[in-house]
Amino acid sequence: MKRISRPTRMRRIRQGLGKAVLALVLTPVLYLAIAAGWASASIDDLLARWPQDDRQATLTLSQAGILLRIEDPSFYSHHGLSLADGQGVATISSALARELFLEGPRLDGAKGMLQAFYRRVFDCCKRVDVGRDVMALVLDARLSKQRQLTLYAQSVYMGRQDGRQVRGLDQAARVYLGKPLAKVDDAGMARLVAMIKAPNAYHPVREPAAFALRLARVRAVLDGRCRPAGWFDTEYAHCVAPK
Repeated sequence: MKRISRPTRMRRIRQGLGKAVLALVLTPVLYLAIAAGWASASIDDLLARWPQDDRQATLTLSQAGILLRIEDPSFYSHHGLSLADGQGVATISSALARELFLEGPRLDGAKGMLQAFYRRVFDCCKRVDVGRDVMALVLDARLSKQRQLTLYAQSVYMGRQDGRQVRGLDQAARVYLGKPLAKVDDAGMARLVAMIKAPNAYHPVREPAAFALRLARVRAVLDGRCRPAGWFDTEYAHCVAPK
């Protein structure tokens, strides 16, 4: 049996390690490239199948300002993702991308197979999966900011009431405020926006104390009395202390 010299053995080990590192780098790149291609090819089909009623999802300038100040401070300047103070890990674009691509209408054929795959990956590993972020970039490139706002206002999850899901700001206004979105003033809009981060944890009916504290903190930010303490600060815990 032929003996392999030490230099040859070391060279083969380095080559093997190099291939392993290359595979580790290329695998996520390929994964994200496929995600981007699938999102680009699927977005029109998904939008065509998504029920829409813009009449109940049109925000006034004041309502939009309140929503964006809390949920997406750099909405009009970013391209789907952002690192602005108070932004956290999601933008309006990425939240909408999740609703449209991963939780929206089911697709057929090869597109449907990839949709099911990306849904499983996100459900499993949402804290580390950046597939949704790539989809947010695709969505932002294809939809105007105004269209994104309208679709988000129409679809955002707003908790459960009387055993049923509440979806969209108009339905939330009717359920929690007793009026349509078109008649909601700034104070009412602040109440709705205060729920969005965790609508069941900050439920105004079932969790009134938690909701009141969250609303006070949101109002402090909206009034300019407090600023988010960095990118990840979406709680504003330093703005108002619990009693």
